[in-house]
Amino acid sequence: MDQCLDHFLNYLLVEKGLAANTLDAYGRDLARYVAFLEGAEIDQPAGITQVVVLRFLASLKAAGLAARSRARVLVSLRMFHKFLLAEGVASTNPTALVEAPRSLRSLPHALSHAEVEKLLAAPSGNAPLSLRDKAMFETLYATGLRVSELVGLKLGDLQLDVGYLTAFGKRSKERIVPLSEVAIEQMRTYLAHGRPRLEKEKGARFIFLNRSGGGLTRQGFWKIIKRRAAEAGILKNITPHTLRHSFATHLLENGADLRSVQTMLGHADIAICIKSGRNRNAHEDSTAPPRNACARFGL
Repeated sequence: MDQCLDHFLNYLLVEKGLAANTLDAYGRDLARYVAFLEGAEIDQPAGITQVVVLRFLASLKAAGLAARSRARVLVSLRMFHKFLLAEGVASTNPTALVEAPRSLRSLPHALSHAEVEKLLAAPSGNAPLSLRDKAMFETLYATGLRVSELVGLKLGDLQLDVGYLTAFGKRSKERIVPLSEVAIEQMRTYLAHGRPRLEKEKGARFIFLNRSGGGLTRQGFWKIIKRRAAEAGILKNITPHTLRHSFATHLLENGADLRSVQTMLGHADIAICIKSGRNRNAHEDSTAPPRNACARFGL
């Protein structure tokens, strides 16, 4: 089974071109599955039945894994067994009739406009790390990038003179994302006065560097946004996805077209076009966002 797993992961890498994070997720899920099979003394695909799959999912539930996480594991199992069937290693797919565990669908929490302003203002002063964090937060909130896309940005991906950056999303799909004037200004300040003081060796490719001069990781960004949220007095549980979801929520609240927002987020491959339907007198409404929040989207 270990050999089958190695062949499957190699197939995902070479044939499907999946991102490293996605491959890691499949690898973790299936390594746990193979360990379960070994415990049941099953070392060949022919010995895996629907009952075995159900017992594995039941063991995950007993271990406290949430329904959504178990559903994600089942997706990994289905792809794995479809691969074994297609390769002729197995004659049946034991996951074909297994239903995904159901869970209540909950939406990610978005920050209010006031909370976003507090978070964006948290990195203060001209210290290199403060300039970096401010540029990161402004860019993330203005573009809706995934955190992996943000920390993966390289100097060659920026076109500040014309106001956009190039992002590489899932499966290395490339898209052009416009930048707001606020984000451009903060990025210029960081590149001029912050990044040179963080760069330990000339020629570093990544835009956002850690205090050692290396590129930031997703985990590193998580720690940064948690710390800055605490400094801003924000009590909500914030994750790296929070600003991305807040970006989409606030755009829609301001009248942007849903299809355009999906494109900005990298969910579709059509021309980027933000259509603002914001009421020109919205500032008179106490529930409307402040003007500087709208400016971050060019509204």
